[in-house]
Amino acid sequence: MTQRLVIAGIGEVRWDVFPDAARFGGAPANFASHSAALGAEAWMVSAVGLDNLGASAIDTLEHAGVGCEAVAREGDHATGQVLVALDSSGRANYTFADDTAWDHIEWTPRLNSLAVRCDAVCFGTLGQRSPISRATIQRFVRTTPEQSLRMFDVNLRQQFYDADTIRTSLEIASAVKLNDEELPIVARLCDIDIGTPRQMLRALMERYSLRLGALTRGPEGALLMTGDEESTCGAIPVKVVDTVGAGDAFTATIVPDFLRGIPLAEVNAHANSIASFVCSQPGAVMKLPEYLVNRS
Repeated sequence: MTQRLVIAGIGEVRWDVFPDAARFGGAPANFASHSAALGAEAWMVSAVGLDNLGASAIDTLEHAGVGCEAVAREGDHATGQVLVALDSSGRANYTFADDTAWDHIEWTPRLNSLAVRCDAVCFGTLGQRSPISRATIQRFVRTTPEQSLRMFDVNLRQQFYDADTIRTSLEIASAVKLNDEELPIVARLCDIDIGTPRQMLRALMERYSLRLGALTRGPEGALLMTGDEESTCGAIPVKVVDTVGAGDAFTATIVPDFLRGIPLAEVNAHANSIASFVCSQPGAVMKLPEYLVNRS
């Protein structure tokens, strides 16, 4: 029996408030939930409020099989909320509440104990918008074992990023995932010449000595890149309900597949299949079909 990988998502836990309902969200929380669905020992590191949304967030994560012992209950701040508007193509636009619980993730011995066990951790820019959480996230990533996969899922949102955060995150990461809108922004902030997407991703990988690079391109699929190999894979056509969480599901798929040494083309095909399925469903996290989970 293959040993379960220990994988953590660290950063924001929030509720996405759509026109018709509130749905659980947050990129690292989505990542952790999909990681659990794909068989990992998945953990979430964050903070939620002492409110109904906080309790519901922990219930949702635990129901998905995610460990929540490292999710703090923050008495002075509310659980994060985001207003979500969808355009005619299902693409989401977000309005974020300020100074929420996940802006106050404190370092604790429990976080240290989890970090040293991790085979992989996924973090982004949004969770680092406050100095408190930024320091904790970066310390957690640095505390993971050197051989672990430190996935920087860039996830740019509105004004909640800057050059220093992006550069530091790339310096402590060993892998990066971006979409086609984020890549030229990150390249510019890192003083990398704007070129083709392939050239920019390769330059980022070489500049920061990354083991894995991933570029998602919407309907055009994805590009995966290692030090000596590349794979392109087209998206699987589906009727798009919304795109929320598709990138997080993609990331949650490539991390364990890459760690297990699966050929890069197979990693890309698997991740695209899962991301396409998520696009065909409402919300960010849902039960995945068995044929997508078990690939043997």
